[in-house]
Amino acid sequence: MAFPSDLEIARSATLKPLDAVAGSIDIPSHLLEPYGDDVAKIKLSAVDELADRPKAKYVVVSAVTPTPLGEGKTTTTVGLGQAFSHIGKKATVAIRQPSMGPTFGIKGGAAGGGYSQVVPMDILNMHLTGDFHAVTAAHNMLSAVLDNHLFQGNASGLSQHEITWRRVIDANDRALRNIIVGLGGKLDGIPRQTGFDITAASEVMAILALSRSLPEMRERLGKIVVGYRPDGGAVTAEDLKGAGSMAAIMINALKPNLMQTLENTPVLVHAGPFGNIAHGNSSVVADLIGIRGGDYLITEAGFGADMGAERFFNIKCRASGLVPDAAVVVTTVRALKAHSGNHRIVAGQKLPEALLAENPDEVHQGGSNLRKQIENIRLHGVSPVVAINAFPGDHPSEHAAIAEIAESMGARSAVCTNFAEGGKGATDLAQAVAEAADEPSDFQFLYPSEASLREKIEIVARKVYGADGVDIAPAAAKQLDRYESNGFGNLPVCIAKTHLSISSDASLKGAPTGWRMPVREVRASVGAGFIYPLCGEMRTLPGLGANPAAHEIDIDADGNIVNLS
Repeated sequence: MAFPSDLEIARSATLKPLDAVAGSIDIPSHLLEPYGDDVAKIKLSAVDELADRPKAKYVVVSAVTPTPLGEGKTTTTVGLGQAFSHIGKKATVAIRQPSMGPTFGIKGGAAGGGYSQVVPMDILNMHLTGDFHAVTAAHNMLSAVLDNHLFQGNASGLSQHEITWRRVIDANDRALRNIIVGLGGKLDGIPRQTGFDITAASEVMAILALSRSLPEMRERLGKIVVGYRPDGGAVTAEDLKGAGSMAAIMINALKPNLMQTLENTPVLVHAGPFGNIAHGNSSVVADLIGIRGGDYLITEAGFGADMGAERFFNIKCRASGLVPDAAVVVTTVRALKAHSGNHRIVAGQKLPEALLAENPDEVHQGGSNLRKQIENIRLHGVSPVVAINAFPGDHPSEHAAIAEIAESMGARSAVCTNFAEGGKGATDLAQAVAEAADEPSDFQFLYPSEASLREKIEIVARKVYGADGVDIAPAAAKQLDRYESNGFGNLPVCIAKTHLSISSDASLKGAPTGWRMPVREVRASVGAGFIYPLCGEMRTLPGLGANPAAHEIDIDADGNIVNLS
């Protein structure tokens, strides 16, 4: 019998009223603002109203370095959240909202899969409550204010060659990566070169994810640097008097969205910063609410533990003040075989036959990546648990090989079948996570705020990515000096690099050694509160993604989606 599609499974779900879902973690109905029948905003007053309640255990879900196959990190996150109810515990799940760029590209949506989904999955994957559009509008409002500022005489003295603020759109549209604006007549603005990023890469999105309150978001928006004067001084959104308008556009977007899983576990879906460019984590305000309901708060960090989890620890936890109790590292047999370097895998194409053949030795060979990601969790004093996301073609000997790798690193592990079985397929994982979360926490940041930006980059490169050192290009060195002279030196760093390798070279699999991290450019997201060095070739950083539209969507006469493949 063919396994039903994600959409078929989602459509067969029995949803509870959202006030009942909220009530399961003791969030009263007066804190909800319904958006139709299946989604609700949670009022920001919930942060203070719930603050006296005990904190849940805080668990972050990460993974090995991604492959084109996908390792099922969101599916595992949702399945784990569901599994706690099967062992007599209450959990809340907190995830990011997907960008419609990747949703309509090869990657697809971000609602989980199989019987471990957030529902309704079509609403989650498209628009939701319009938060992404608010980010787009607020970002482009500042772009319009900036160009009008230039047109009206440029009172700030902003150098046109030092403007760093671009525009954004939530679509993969490579033709907009680099453009000329201001063409036409005299009243059409000042001609200059600029371009579009994708909305998930906007600093406004990162600010949304890291703000604890509306006043804090307003303050962060004012700190956005749009460019520099000839003397090197920064010009901000506050200088252009654009931050207030941006905050007004973002008022409702700062409220987290409440949804549920197929098994009615509460889910907070909020913000969606990219994980290879920004810090790749859902919102602080959602966690501040979710941490006060139930026994466990399960959140997810983008891409591997070297990227999303490192930023969760050193950027998000600095902003929130919350301390993690355990971390999950998701892996698959296929992923570790891919990290052996023996197979060429292309998204959307048939898997190599050799990849599917039983070969525990090859799992051990690619296990160097898993070992490094476990080490990256332990660097921060957090107990790791390895989730072995099982696929039908796996062999027991290969699952055993992964368990041996985890055991050799002193980590717990569990085989998960929650894609096919829902929460009951992740109960072993839930038990292991509960045990890890009960261990005394020794959480620590990787570097102090007072370290120099060069020191922070060096620490992350060597300790997390395993580089032998860092090579900073002359232009990047000047940028670092400028940021420190402008008072930005106390900010954490968010290294922007390929997500397909621990190194900055996407072709290097496993846990590469003997390489040096090239820093070719450094940018400042002062409002978000981090500096991000651009390392290696990041062709999609200034653009809108490389994946063509690859999904077929059918809609019936009543406007309902009947197929999403």
